Amino acid sequence: MFIGRERELASLHKLYLSDKFEFAVIYGRRRVGKTALINQFIKDKRSIYFMGVESNAKQNLENFSKNVLEFGMSIQGDTAFVSFQAALEYVFKLAEKERLILAIDEYPYVARSSKSLASTLQLLIDKYKDSSKLMLILCGSSMSYIEDHVLAYKAPLYGRRTAQMKLLPFDFFDTCQYFQNFSDEDKALIYGIAGGTPQYLLQMDDRLSIEDNIKNTFLNPTSSLFEEPENLLKQEVREPALYNAIITAIATGASRMAEISTKVGEDTSVCASYLKNLMALGLIQKELPYGEKTSRKSIYSLSDNMFRFWYRFVPENHSIIGRGAADMAYRRIEPCLSDYMGKVFEEICRQYLWKLLLSGESPVEFKELGRWWGTDPSTRSQTEIDIMGEQDKNTALFAECKWTNEKVDVGVLKTLIKRSQLFHYDNVHLYLFAKSGFKKSCVEMARDRKDLALVSYQDILEKVEEPAVF
Repeated sequence: MFIGRERELASLHKLYLSDKFEFAVIYGRRRVGKTALINQFIKDKRSIYFMGVESNAKQNLENFSKNVLEFGMSIQGDTAFVSFQAALEYVFKLAEKERLILAIDEYPYVARSSKSLASTLQLLIDKYKDSSKLMLILCGSSMSYIEDHVLAYKAPLYGRRTAQMKLLPFDFFDTCQYFQNFSDEDKALIYGIAGGTPQYLLQMDDRLSIEDNIKNTFLNPTSSLFEEPENLLKQEVREPALYNAIITAIATGASRMAEISTKVGEDTSVCASYLKNLMALGLIQKELPYGEKTSRKSIYSLSDNMFRFWYRFVPENHSIIGRGAADMAYRRIEPCLSDYMGKVFEEICRQYLWKLLLSGESPVEFKELGRWWGTDPSTRSQTEIDIMGEQDKNTALFAECKWTNEKVDVGVLKTLIKRSQLFHYDNVHLYLFAKSGFKKSCVEMARDRKDLALVSYQDILEKVEEPAVF
């Protein structure tokens, strides 16, 4: 079953219908569903699909030749083209009279092994773009390679692409479409522990409880997810041990550069370089207080929920998990889950606000959303705003998010109002989000204010659409 990616499929279909040369670049993190998207798109079309391997040019050329010849001449065996240029030129000619898709998956592996491949493609595109009906798709998991060697201004293929897609993990609303049997609360929890990466979501079973899902995946030494973060790092970086230490430091509470540096025992200059690489991989994000530019206030956090969950709970329980004591490990984790879900719920609320904006339902047409933290001058104490977004110098929204089993009382609302007054906007709209709803005092106060919206978790779930299943 293929779910989601409707926008990406529609874009690819539009390119396909043009019936002229098209060149699409698809890239994104490992496990995000790039190959599944390509296969879904080409399944009923005239196409050649080739996946590069981390080997030498000879091996990749032989594999590519086999795919091309099987398609073009129905030839099987050891026959191979003498070069990538000869093979690609043959493909371009196959597409002279009839639409043909050539999808090269894991292109960086092929291009690294054959240094002239990009220039060869450049030459052939320029030669055949006006006469060929080829639709070329290059796909890769190495985001830095695609950005530097395919999309960048100095890259040989610059200016030849007709479309590009950076595939991101699913958001909460897309994730909900995967699971029909989880309870409403469990849908949020599963998003909190597995994130929106399709390959990780496939490991979850909505016929089981959250407890059993955690035990079967994160607390099971034979599960693919048990070693996934470390294996992924080994594929992407040269020194996984230090990267591991940095991610663990962030997952367990260190957020500022100095804190991370102290925890891992390395200079800040070393940590800065490693953090930059982790951000390029889409695992770490750097945040500043909303509206501020100075980097000295920046903090770091994990941007992928599966990594957040794994690094928060697995390393500290590694020994007992290895001894098969999943029940004991879960008893240690379970009391922390509600606190862990606080940040996840903030993320879900941000996604909800974006949905409102894009559907024309938001009273504030913000450009960005973010957190703010700083000093309250009246109390001289540190304070924080979960979400804020500015439309212009006069208009902004502020939001507070509460993932608790108790209904939210009026005190939380008064605090939000007070914090919003730290800024000087003429038009302010407030959102109070709550997992379990609101106490009567809160509802009564909100009734008299048009600038305030109380949004329960159930209200958020109403934005989940029925899945488009292909």
